Amino acid sequence: MSPTKKDFPLLSEWRYEKGAVRRGYNMRTLHVDVGTRTAKQKTVSEDMKQRFIGGKGFGLKLLWDGTKPETKWDSPENEIVIAMGPVCGNTNYPGSGKSLVVSISPMTGVPIDSNVGGYFGPYLKFSGFDALEIQGKADRETIVFIDGNEGLVQFYEAPSSLPEDSHLLAEALTRAFAKDEQDLQSVSVVSAGRGADHSPMGVLNFSLFDKRRKGCRVKQAGRGGIGSVLRNKKIRAIVGRYRGVEQNSNDAADPAAVQRIGLKLHREIIVNDDKQCKMRKQGTAHLMEVMNDYDLLPTKNHKYGQDPRGPEIASWVWEKLFSQDLPDGCWFGCTMACAHAVDQFELETGPYKGQKVCVDGPEYETAAGCGSNLYVWDPHGILEINFYCDTYGIDTISVGTTCGFLMECWELGILNAQRTGGIDLRWGNWQAVCELMHQLAEGRGFGLLMGKGVKFLAEHFTREFGADRQLMKDIALHGKGLEQSEYISKESLAQQGGYYLTNKGPQHDEAWVIFMDMVNNRIPTFENKAEALHYFPMFRTWFGLQGLCKLPWNDVEPADNKKWSEPNKVPEHVDNYRELYTAITGESLDWEGMIRQSERVYNFQRVFNLRLGHGKRVDDYPPYRAMGPVTEDEYLSRAERYDKQLKEKVGIDPAGMATSDKIAAMRKHREAQYESLIDAVFKRRGWTQDGVPTPEHLKKIGMDLGEVLAVVEKHV
Repeated sequence: MSPTKKDFPLLSEWRYEKGAVRRGYNMRTLHVDVGTRTAKQKTVSEDMKQRFIGGKGFGLKLLWDGTKPETKWDSPENEIVIAMGPVCGNTNYPGSGKSLVVSISPMTGVPIDSNVGGYFGPYLKFSGFDALEIQGKADRETIVFIDGNEGLVQFYEAPSSLPEDSHLLAEALTRAFAKDEQDLQSVSVVSAGRGADHSPMGVLNFSLFDKRRKGCRVKQAGRGGIGSVLRNKKIRAIVGRYRGVEQNSNDAADPAAVQRIGLKLHREIIVNDDKQCKMRKQGTAHLMEVMNDYDLLPTKNHKYGQDPRGPEIASWVWEKLFSQDLPDGCWFGCTMACAHAVDQFELETGPYKGQKVCVDGPEYETAAGCGSNLYVWDPHGILEINFYCDTYGIDTISVGTTCGFLMECWELGILNAQRTGGIDLRWGNWQAVCELMHQLAEGRGFGLLMGKGVKFLAEHFTREFGADRQLMKDIALHGKGLEQSEYISKESLAQQGGYYLTNKGPQHDEAWVIFMDMVNNRIPTFENKAEALHYFPMFRTWFGLQGLCKLPWNDVEPADNKKWSEPNKVPEHVDNYRELYTAITGESLDWEGMIRQSERVYNFQRVFNLRLGHGKRVDDYPPYRAMGPVTEDEYLSRAERYDKQLKEKVGIDPAGMATSDKIAAMRKHREAQYESLIDAVFKRRGWTQDGVPTPEHLKKIGMDLGEVLAVVEKHV
């Protein structure tokens, strides 16, 4: 029998006066302390609004104000901040339902930001707040309930009988806190499953009630371990309720313009999507065969970029498995509808063996990371890993990259059955990966070790098993402690920078420039690459300030997009966003202004890293597997290409050279190239050659706050 709200002991509550959104803002935020079980509202100043805009910007500013230089991820004062942005919540323009979640990461020790769909963020906004700060540590398992219609924040004790895994927990809490059956879609649950109790890889699951499927689905704020922070605070869930979303709940300055701009993109998606990326049928899984064709699909721990078996998990395979003709948007009004799912999927392992469930995804990152990267070509195996990662609350990207590392260590003889507790980690054994997940959820065995991630494992295997230190460093794919996402970057110098010259670690949402660099050769010089690694991280940051999904920007394009001199920027869509911002907020904005908004927040995040003892050049280097061939078989898989590069780019005739000598020569050249890239990028970004934003640059962009300059002046 499902629990009701009456089954949860009420610990405390706080009432607030409901306000109204004006021009995309409430101009106030909600602060919740689960340790004292208190809530209060904070005013958003005009200066904060202008400098930090919203979303990721508000999240970072509130986190900065709430923490100290010595704060660690598990300190009570560390916060989870969920923030939206002025454009978030409109139902006219596709992709307008994103929330940005910010916290000090247990994986990196610096602020992480992760975007997520689902209904919670927009509901929170319409409940009266531009952001939610969660601070403190509870003394018992706690549920925080925010009722935006009643103007009420309540703290409940979570009974021990409540399910822990996200797919069951979201369903139970949605039904418990909804007023009736018609109110189910008004409730959204934020939670993390059992795996997040035992690993720094924990995700936050944001639920949405799918009326067609008559059940809850979950979307993930997946990167950096924010779900682990939630569980460390003994928060079982945050539940939001809001009923009454309307077309102009954002109180746009020009509602007619918002509708006009949205209709333009709706038509474009309907007409062009089937001819382009097929997002409405395949989602991001449409990338699978494209990456394989261009030697970019991670295979065997990112050793190779393609495989003859690639078609076994190509986009058409997923299209047949996904339920079609359902409104698969993760916010109202999104005709991109790319949040696909596999229904009635029967599990073969674990505590739910034999049960039929709905699997959200896989997205490309999961299909590649938990598929080809592990040499798993069975779609069922990928879906099973996908499901258990989600419900246990663990990041599929980190799991895929970590298990790829483990399988390579098995192949190298560093691991064996004795060391893994009997788990056979040969390439392709998806059942073994699931067993690791089940062990992790239960807090036992080798699965518990797997959950610590590649940075820890590389050091552990060196120390405990005598593994070669340099080899472990070379093939453990992480930056700053965050596992790399699922594109082969070794043949694209610019993409190496796109991954590792970031503030949070190697995540593709900042700069995906592989095709520009490697395939189309549009950025041949260091200056060209530096310009791309300035513009694209800044433009992509802008989505996180506004509460927007980036997919409608470049996963569908105007039919005549190629006529523009810089088609990679999709200029017509950039203009759409500029007009949309103005139509909602009433404030004019040009292209330069968009970049400047992002630049302020991006540089602030860099300084935040410095404040926490990180954020310099030494933190921005990739493992060599992300830069070039580590092993002889890796070199030989591209021998013709590498030999040609040695001759034409390095000036060495490879004829007669041993493969090991070729690898060494290639490595020396590529590492020198990366150093030159860092020099060019830091110069373009207005940073010192050690990666520190200069006071002059901060003043130029309007981020010369006294507290920010005080941190910088210690390092320049």
